[in-house]
Amino acid sequence: MIVRAIELDFWRNYLHLEASFSPTVNVICGDNAQGKTNLLEAVAYLSTASSHRARYDRELIQFGVDHAFLKAEVFSRQRDFTLEARLHRGQRRQLWSNGVKLRTAGELSGILTTVLFCPEDLNLIRAGAAERRRFLDECICQLRPRYAAALAEYRRLYEQKTRILRDWPDHPSLLDALDDFNLRMAQTGAILIHYRAHFIRKLAEYAPAVHRDFSGGREELSLRYETVKTVAHPEDPPKVLLPALLEHQETHRQAELDARQCLSGPHKDDLAVELDGVSAKQFASQGQTRTAALSLKLGAREIFFHDTGEWPVLLLDDVLSELDQRRQDFVLSRISGGQVFITCCEEEKAERLGDGRAFRIREGALV
Repeated sequence: MIVRAIELDFWRNYLHLEASFSPTVNVICGDNAQGKTNLLEAVAYLSTASSHRARYDRELIQFGVDHAFLKAEVFSRQRDFTLEARLHRGQRRQLWSNGVKLRTAGELSGILTTVLFCPEDLNLIRAGAAERRRFLDECICQLRPRYAAALAEYRRLYEQKTRILRDWPDHPSLLDALDDFNLRMAQTGAILIHYRAHFIRKLAEYAPAVHRDFSGGREELSLRYETVKTVAHPEDPPKVLLPALLEHQETHRQAELDARQCLSGPHKDDLAVELDGVSAKQFASQGQTRTAALSLKLGAREIFFHDTGEWPVLLLDDVLSELDQRRQDFVLSRISGGQVFITCCEEEKAERLGDGRAFRIREGALV
């Protein structure tokens, strides 16, 4: 899987950019705040139609402009693809693949897969469950179109049910629709839990092996899926999981009415990360946190490769600056195979990355 070229207009701080890339390593050099991360963000956006740094698409459009445009030439599944995205303030984004307009972002699944590691990924370990759910969602959506569709539907149902629970004391008739929303949320939630369980099982095979090598065998990483308590076997088919979700909803019905918020469902799932049997969130040091987060990302990269037969495009944003020499060498040896984009401030680091292309970015432009 290779991004051969990219074109940007009014994306973040890029007025216009056209660049062609190496199929191996691409080093993006430059001082801070020049646009290195913005370039990686653009590549990732064309694989998921989402940004790791922005909640809304309008945040990605250059100030003073009402639209942005992205285009990439991609080689994937032994075919050539042209992916395009148009973003407009106050309007829904538009996505195309080979000139065909896509109805949903889920249709990007399997065309361009990416794994991004950035400084914010320390939150994968340190922050609340929402960050780890986001990681799972971003990975699985790229592999499973059905999951992407179910996730979009679940989020829509969740917002509508939240409005019912919030407003029912003033409008009691809203409760007439509650059972229908509960059923549909349980049906789509069962799909999410099923796919998450299978992905985490694979991640629990690959990520600990990466971490073991990363730490020189001194630490053991372990992962555990935490979901709705009535679900005993989350890898079961969705139709088997459905009764357990409905049971949990019923036991929490009054509590939801009292709290006026959704308390039951996979929107509260978590991926528990432990180092040597203790919570990494609570006890990991800065170095352990970074190593564990990077192990999760590289573990996901292994899953993508074994699932699709192609290495995903690996995007490493400022990954070397906080690692000691031994860990830097480990990362560089681990990323062989597939296309890699890596940002750094020091050009001398680029020389250690082997054959490929180096780019210098200054104020949103190639120099």
